[in-house]
Amino acid sequence: MRLWMRHETRSTERRAPVVPADARRLVSHGIEVTVEASPQRVFPAEAYAEAGCAIAEPGSWPDAPPEAYVLGLKELPDEPAGLVHRHVFFGHAYKDQAGSGTLLRRFAAGGGELLDLEYLTDADGRRLAAFGYWAGYTGAALAVLHHHGRLPSPLQALSKTDLDTRLRCDVRNDAAPAGTGPAGRAGEPAAIVIGALGRSGRGARAALATAGVSPTCWDVEETRTIDRAALLGHDVLVNAVLTTSPTPPFLTAADVADPARTLSVVADVTCDSTSEYNVLPIYRENTTWQRPVARLHDDPPLDIIAIDNLPSLLPAEASVAFSAELTPQLMTLGAADPAWKRCAAAFHGTLDRLGDRLNS
Repeated sequence: MRLWMRHETRSTERRAPVVPADARRLVSHGIEVTVEASPQRVFPAEAYAEAGCAIAEPGSWPDAPPEAYVLGLKELPDEPAGLVHRHVFFGHAYKDQAGSGTLLRRFAAGGGELLDLEYLTDADGRRLAAFGYWAGYTGAALAVLHHHGRLPSPLQALSKTDLDTRLRCDVRNDAAPAGTGPAGRAGEPAAIVIGALGRSGRGARAALATAGVSPTCWDVEETRTIDRAALLGHDVLVNAVLTTSPTPPFLTAADVADPARTLSVVADVTCDSTSEYNVLPIYRENTTWQRPVARLHDDPPLDIIAIDNLPSLLPAEASVAFSAELTPQLMTLGAADPAWKRCAAAFHGTLDRLGDRLNS
């Protein structure tokens, strides 16, 4: 079995789906691993070479042997038009997200296959490899820093030690600065985490604990019927709910315009902004490392943080954790493994469902 790990073309993507130590495990398992050199990846190509991997030029995966699985994390470059390989990455293409039709047409044109890591699950639907914990951690951390007027812009990747140092700064005695929190409120922000029991929710709670914040925690039971007044009475909201079907929204345009609203910062970890499954239909465009915060309303102020590669802010920690979960799954990639069969079924089921639209 051949595995080809590609360079990520997004300039802010510094993570790796497999770290050098786990690449060595794959090689010892009899898997041929090729790794494209990448100037931004947090782990250098030399570390993969020492682990027994072949090193290739960045972006050379279209010329990989046809039987190779191409492994990545984020979006593919626009070319080639037809995708002939089996690709393993987060495609974000099954919920009618922006650009999903174009991506699926490329697979249909080339006869390739998308094994979307979001749909690599066990028999109960639980994801087998995810960045959720570190997405929640960084999302909550950015929300707290922004609430206290201490969020740098543009953002830069850093270590967890550096981020925690910023979170532990003595901000709890500061008044929230004008425009980033309720007027006159001082000290610890009132924070709420929705989806508090999942991977992302646990990460968000850990970051808030580091910052000295004790959040309100909502999960399935608390969101069956939204207590609107309670939700809007918090300063900071961290949304860590990943939906796979239409769900009543947590916030609406009426909530944004509510003059009695206390809520001033929303961190949307899931970033389903272009999907009909978006539980926060108060924004339609993600924020970025260059512009991490967008203003949704002026009086009272409400800001959104919605960065779709949050864990790349802590690239080493996030990669090590994800690789530890993914590597055992990659060892069964070429076999008739039920998890990968479910993953493939999700792709082909989507092609069947969208057949006429993709051909139009």
